[in-house]
Parts: sequence; C-alpha cells; structure tokens
Amino acid sequence: MPSLNHVTVSLRIFGDEVDPGEITKLLGREPEIGRTKGQVIVTSSGRERVERKGRWVVRNIRRDPGDLNAQIVEILESTTSDVDVWRSIAARHHVDIFCGLFLSADNEGVALAPETMKLVGERGIKVWLDVYAPERRPQLEKFNRWK
Repeated sequence: MPSLNHVTVSLRIFGDEVDPGEITKLLGREPEIGRTKGQVIVTSSGRERVERKGRWVVRNIRRDPGDLNAQIVEILESTTSDVDVWRSIAARHHVDIFCGLFLSADNEGVALAPETMKLVGERGIKVWLDVYAPERRPQLEKFNRWK
C-alpha cells in the first residue's frame, strides 16, 4: 500500500479535574494547549467561551507523507518514560493520541508497529484514528454502459 498523504498526531488529556500545571510537571514538557475547566477563553473572532473540560494537548507537526509510527514515538519520547506516572494520569483522566490520517487515494493504509503499540499500551493511552478519505468521484462511465 502507498504511504498516507499526510498525518497529524496529537497527545490529548481531557477531564474535569485536569490541571495543566500538574500534567506539565508530571510529563516533563509544556503543552501547546493547557486549560482548566471553567476557564474563559477569547476566541480568534473575539467571542468569549467557557471551557467545559480541562485539557492538556501536545501537537505534532504535520508530515507529508505521513509516518504515523514515527510521529507517535516522537511525541511520547518528548515526555517522561515513567509508565507509572502515565498510568496514574490515565486512571484519572481521558488520555488519547489523536491521529488524523489523510488519504490521497482509495485503499491507502497504515499499520501500527508492535513497538509503537507497546509504548502506547503500557502507558494506558487510547489511539484515536480519524480517517479523511479523498473525494470520491462517481465513475459514471461504468454505469452508463448498461443504459
């Protein structure tokens, strides 16, 4: 199978009790997004909104072509390797790695390597795959031959 057109990966921690400062201290790195439940945010359009959940998010740079395994490993290696810390966080909050998989053709695919699955699994992290298929163009000529 061909490689994916591009891949985006984010490490996300959500929950009512998420304290971004605590998560930063435990994992040993700053997030791109760190918010507490109830925090008032001013959007880019100038509107105010209140965060419904706390969040701590690290984003990975988009890669063209995508390398899902390398991007997941890169994010995890930027944090603590202490699986007990990870399990403690995962027991209290929702923790996932969000993967946006952008296809350039039908029937593209990707596999998670055993080493990647071990890194994710031993930390208690869910993997969320969001697949974006290319625009499907109807091939009318196939159907027109039966008219």
